[in-house]
Amino acid sequence: MEDCLFCRIVAGEIPAEIVHSTERTVAFRDINAQAPTHVLVVPKDHYANAAELAAGDPVASAELVSTAAAVATAEGHDDYRLVFNTGAGVGQTVFHAHLHVLAGRSMTWPPG
Repeated sequence: MEDCLFCRIVAGEIPAEIVHSTERTVAFRDINAQAPTHVLVVPKDHYANAAELAAGDPVASAELVSTAAAVATAEGHDDYRLVFNTGAGVGQTVFHAHLHVLAGRSMTWPPG
């Protein structure tokens, strides 16, 4: 999608600090980091949110989680949080499915 920020990052049209890439995913640092390690993992194909991704490409959905684990390991973390926001009401601001990988600080429950 030509107006999608994350599609443009995947296409290399907008610079990002890419930390990991697979056949189906790209992982890059969040520019508004909420933890010492805050990486976004996105599918290369456009899906509006996690539910749409899971229904449309379950293999890519699972690969987001395995990519997130690889990122956490590469960053030196055994403990990390994974977050999908699906919908504006819970904080999704870019409507391209993405998984947040957060690590490097203590986190409370419930979140925000």
